[in-house]
Amino acid sequence: MTDLTPQTRLERAKEASRETAALTSDDKARALEAVAVALEANAARIIEANERDVARGRENGIGESLIDRLRLDEKRVSALAAAVRQVAALPDPVGRVVGGHRMPNGVALEQVRVPFGVVGAIYEARPNVTVDIAALALRSGNAVVLRGGSAARDSNTVLVDVMRAALGTAGVTPEAIQTVDDFGRDGAKALMHGRGFIDVLVPRGSAGLIETVVTESTVPVIETGAGNVHILLDESAPDDWACDIVVNAKVQRPSVCNAVETVLVHRQAAPRLIPLVASALMSEGVAIHGDDVVAGLVANVIPATEEDWATEYLSLDVAMKVVDSLDDALDHIRRYSTGHTESIITTDARNAERFLAEVDSAVVMANASTRFTDGAEFGFGAEVGISTQKLHTRGPMGLAELTSTKWLARGAGQTRG
Repeated sequence: MTDLTPQTRLERAKEASRETAALTSDDKARALEAVAVALEANAARIIEANERDVARGRENGIGESLIDRLRLDEKRVSALAAAVRQVAALPDPVGRVVGGHRMPNGVALEQVRVPFGVVGAIYEARPNVTVDIAALALRSGNAVVLRGGSAARDSNTVLVDVMRAALGTAGVTPEAIQTVDDFGRDGAKALMHGRGFIDVLVPRGSAGLIETVVTESTVPVIETGAGNVHILLDESAPDDWACDIVVNAKVQRPSVCNAVETVLVHRQAAPRLIPLVASALMSEGVAIHGDDVVAGLVANVIPATEEDWATEYLSLDVAMKVVDSLDDALDHIRRYSTGHTESIITTDARNAERFLAEVDSAVVMANASTRFTDGAEFGFGAEVGISTQKLHTRGPMGLAELTSTKWLARGAGQTRG
C-alpha cells in the first residue's frame, strides 16, 4: 500500500464497498474463515511486530493499562481468530426484513437492512480492534478504513497485510480493508473529513480522542464514550455478591471501559460491607480512594477528592463513597456517569427495578458484574465499540449496528392521486 494520499485509500474503499455489498452470506463467511486461518498461520509474525510496539511503548512511558491493551501473545492471536469465526457464524443482517406493510392502494412495502458502505475507525493502542472491526464490517457487507494510532503501528501494519492477503485468496477485493496509519494525523483528518467516502466513523480510545473525533468530524460519528462505571451496594446486598461482583468488575481486567471505577455503598450497609469489600479489593492490589466514612472503616484509604468521582482510572484504583439512599446514589450517577454501564447489588426487587428504570446508561444491570458489557459476551462475536450516545445505536455494537435500512416498494402500476 504505497498510495501518495489518504484520499486514494478512501476512494478505493468506497469502490470496494460496492463489491462487498453484493457478496452473498456464504461469500462473506468464506472470506472471514480465510482471515481466521491467516491470522493463525501468521501468529509468529504478528507477535514479533507486537513485541516491537510494546518495547517502544515502554520506552515512551506508556502506562501498564495501555500496555495491556496493546499486547498480543499467542493466546490473544488465537482469540482474535476465534472471534472472526464467531462473527462468520452469526446470522447475516443484510437483507433482513425489519418492517413493512401493504398500502391501501396495494403497493407492498418492506424495510430491509443494508450495509452502511464504508466504516471508518479511529482508535488507540488496540490491535485487537483492527481485526474485530474489519471482521464485523465485512460480515455486514461494508468496507473499512482504519486508523489505529502510532502505539500499535507495527502490529496493525502486519494485521492489515495479513487480512488483505487472506481476502485475495478468498476471491474478495483486498481493497475492502484500508489503513491510513502511515499518513499519521493526516490520515485521521482524512477520515474525519471524508464526506462522500466515509459513511460512519467510530472512535475508540481515550476521552480526549473521542472528543476530538466528535467535535472535528464532518462525517456521521457514533460516539463510544469513556467508562466511568458505577456499582451500587444497596442496603440488602449479600456479602458474597458484593465482594465477588465488585472484585470481578475491578480486577479481572482493569484497563477496559467496562471495569468498575466507583463503588457506592448504602449508609445502612456501610459498616457491614465496606470492610469486607475493601479487604477483598486490597488483597488484589487495588488502591481505594474513599470518602471520610470509608476511611473511618478501613485503613490505608487514599482520601477521595471531587476529581475521583469523575475519573476513569483504567487501573487498579477504585473510588468508594457512602450514599444515604437509593435516591442519593441515583443523583451521584446522574452527575458523574459517562452513560456506559451501571449495576446495583440488591435483594430488594423494587430497588432493582427502580435502578434499572431510572439510570440512563447504555447498559444497566442488577446483581451482575459490569464486565459483561461486551459484544462477545452479548453474543455478537466481537464488537465495534460500546456506544454511549442514543442515535443511531446504543450499547455494544455488533453486525446489525453496522447496517442502515432502506424501503423497497413493489407495485403494479399504481400512481398517486
